[in-house]
Amino acid sequence: MHTILRLGGDLLEAQDRGGSPMSASHWAVVGLLVVAAFAIRVAGLIAGERIRVSRQAWVLDELPGLIVVSLVASSLIGQPPPTWIAAGVALGAAIATNQVIVAMVLGMLAYAGLGWLGS
Repeated sequence: MHTILRLGGDLLEAQDRGGSPMSASHWAVVGLLVVAAFAIRVAGLIAGERIRVSRQAWVLDELPGLIVVSLVASSLIGQPPPTWIAAGVALGAAIATNQVIVAMVLGMLAYAGLGWLGS
């Protein structure tokens, strides 16, 4: 008797006696990805340590904020003016208070208020 296993839209038959539906090429790809993931982690550790002792060490301290700003900025592309205004309110609140929660709440209130006013 055979068991049908659906992977990525392809039908693969695996025998009930414990046969693997993965071929040698599948295992080769998995192995290559394992090696690549490990190499990326090691390269990150080496690069991070080299940056940590260099003049650019401040970048590591600022990196989380830079990532958030880049994500928010890229999400604003193509948005209507009320979204930009609310983002400006949130940015102003973040600069003025240095509190993430306050900035988020004020930005959400600005967006909701502009939506309620029909802007």
